[in-house]
Amino acid sequence: MASLRGMRTARARGKFWRTLVGVGVIGLASATLAACGASSGSNAGNAKVTLTLWQNYGTEANATATTNLVTAFEKLDPNIAIKVVAQPASNYFALLQAAAISRSGPDLAVMWTGLFTLQYKSYLQNLKQWVPEADLSRMMGMRWTSPGFNTANGSYVVPLEDQFYIGFYNKALFAKAGISTPPKTWNQLYSDCSKFKSMGVTCLDYGAGSQNLGAEFYPWYDMSYMMIGNYTPAQWEDLYNGKIPWTSPGIVAQFTRWQRLHTDGYTNSNVVTSIGSVVNFQKGKAAMLIKGNWDLAQLYGAMGSNLGTFVPPFSTTPIHGVVQYPGDGYAMTTYSQHKAQAAEFLRFLTTPQAGKIVAASGLIPDVRGVSSGNPVAQQMLAFAAKDGFVKYPMLDNVTAPNVVNAGSKVMPELLDGQVSPGQAASQIEQAWRQLPSSERGSSWGTYKVG
Repeated sequence: MASLRGMRTARARGKFWRTLVGVGVIGLASATLAACGASSGSNAGNAKVTLTLWQNYGTEANATATTNLVTAFEKLDPNIAIKVVAQPASNYFALLQAAAISRSGPDLAVMWTGLFTLQYKSYLQNLKQWVPEADLSRMMGMRWTSPGFNTANGSYVVPLEDQFYIGFYNKALFAKAGISTPPKTWNQLYSDCSKFKSMGVTCLDYGAGSQNLGAEFYPWYDMSYMMIGNYTPAQWEDLYNGKIPWTSPGIVAQFTRWQRLHTDGYTNSNVVTSIGSVVNFQKGKAAMLIKGNWDLAQLYGAMGSNLGTFVPPFSTTPIHGVVQYPGDGYAMTTYSQHKAQAAEFLRFLTTPQAGKIVAASGLIPDVRGVSSGNPVAQQMLAFAAKDGFVKYPMLDNVTAPNVVNAGSKVMPELLDGQVSPGQAASQIEQAWRQLPSSERGSSWGTYKVG
């Protein structure tokens, strides 16, 4: 759910393609696809086919990656063209569902993984018969794209990237405040924030971001870490099935600690209306920011080695979990008239060459064995790979969508002090209780629609 403003300039695109030629991506991709029977030559002699791909990436780096992947694929198979259509993120899924009813939608569509995939699976093509398992096995986290979250049942989505909900911090401001390392607990966070406040610097800046998911900031980045501070990944499943109610004292306590950030003046005052959090952070007006790794390209481009990354410390003991998860990718629609050609593009996404294109676009590739050269991205990957942090999925991707919607509405109000922690918890719990039984089964994989 992973910022660059608009399309790259001609100069940046030129640099990008020189990079691709330098590493041999185009030639290697052609050889790879020819070897596996996809793309090069597979549509030779046929009339040119045009596919449509919908994306909801706004101005973030994922939009750039999509464009670059499509351009590279079209060079590999001139008989297949892909028209990329940018749709508004705020009502993307409603548009996609309406288009599915009329069978007028795209051949390929960006799809969020987890329960989002299962919610919309009625018009998503299971890829089991279209993309070989050998190809899909090159991708990480495929469980979260599968029926019943079991890859033996096939998959609906080929992930674009390995995503993080993560914190960023300004190293220069930390040094100026005499803070050597980022905080790891609530109390350390409060202590650090008090130092930044005395310096006239916002400790944590909140505001709507590059995803354009709504007029307010998206609270599920923070919510994920509040629940990491309380529960194991297995216990998160109990948030889904109701064994742990959202009104539990531990959750209300986490909400109370989180609200204190605003009450004590550690955030910007306009948390509900701000749209400038990323820019404020880049300009040194804020010490920390909690977003997704899809904002890394923009932040690193502006801040360079002054940019650091940390795990949001929303825990009474040292935080030891990190959100690392294939949060989105591309799916084929059931009503596509060009499934063979759409499958070729999906197979291309599983190649190391496609992974290098994703990395060159500022993201962390999901293809096994292909990594990002960005040092901050490497720091993110090290949390689990070297420091032993437990990997968690994105909480909003494994929580019923109507519960996510309720949280998205009330949590900004909670931080702003408009509602109490208990009231916020009650509204989220009420949304869960109103779900049909099919949307709150015993486990994530039992989620069904209708």
